[in-house]
Amino acid sequence: MKNAFYYIKESIRIIRNNSLSNLFSFLGTALILFLLGLIVALWGVSSQLTNLLQNEAEISAYFEEDVKNTDELLHIIQQLDGVWDARLVNEQEAHGQMEKILGEESNILQLFDQNPFEAYIEVKIHLEQMDSVIMQISNIKGIDYVRDNKDVLKQIDGISKAIEILSYLVIAAVSITTLVIISHMIRQGIYQNRQQINTLLLLGAPNRFINSPFIFVGFLLTFGGGIVATLLINILVNQSYVILGQSIPFIPMPPKNQLVYGLSIFLLSVSAALGILGSLFGLSTINKEK
Repeated sequence: MKNAFYYIKESIRIIRNNSLSNLFSFLGTALILFLLGLIVALWGVSSQLTNLLQNEAEISAYFEEDVKNTDELLHIIQQLDGVWDARLVNEQEAHGQMEKILGEESNILQLFDQNPFEAYIEVKIHLEQMDSVIMQISNIKGIDYVRDNKDVLKQIDGISKAIEILSYLVIAAVSITTLVIISHMIRQGIYQNRQQINTLLLLGAPNRFINSPFIFVGFLLTFGGGIVATLLINILVNQSYVILGQSIPFIPMPPKNQLVYGLSIFLLSVSAALGILGSLFGLSTINKEK
């Protein structure tokens, strides 16, 4: 800590010695971290939407006409592993649901003298246990058939997994790219200051004393890029919430303050960690070459 002022002054000198290259590194890092924040924000929103769709995953169990005790049948289904809710939908409610689905075309239902819809049991299921639940319900005595919407439910599950994998790949790509940029910048700084470094070595300065300013340079540039990326992503999130709230208000969104706070902490933490790790990586490759 005694040498903190010296490290800061040396870091500023190193940055000024190659200001144009460091400026581009700073802007490139800020842009990369902004893209990372954008992907993480989309991941958060899409995860909430996917979770909502998963929670709405349901199948319809139709029972035989001679079944009189539907409450007992409902109780059996509610106790199955993979089922988190089940309820009875009578004929009138089924008719009303179809009217909502058909919308303006619901007039066609008036052509029927009697209600053409049957009562059924609406079953909310855990998506990952879909096949098991369908098989269990199909084997229950009194169940005529099960409408499973399996293709739709599998597509929902596939979308969720695809978004998760894509997010992990982007995070890995951004991390590797930032590490390479920072390590290259540190190597360049060491090469440009090799005469000063040799002088310090001849004077008996330890490696820790010589390396500290370069680590601080990597931290400053990357953390500064993280600050810029955080400001940009906060502006984008605020504008997006205003636009989406006016145009498509029915889309479920996480609380804005919670999303902004989480993204800010994430970007600043990642930028600080990548700055230090990138600097250490650049210094380690120099030492290996020596």
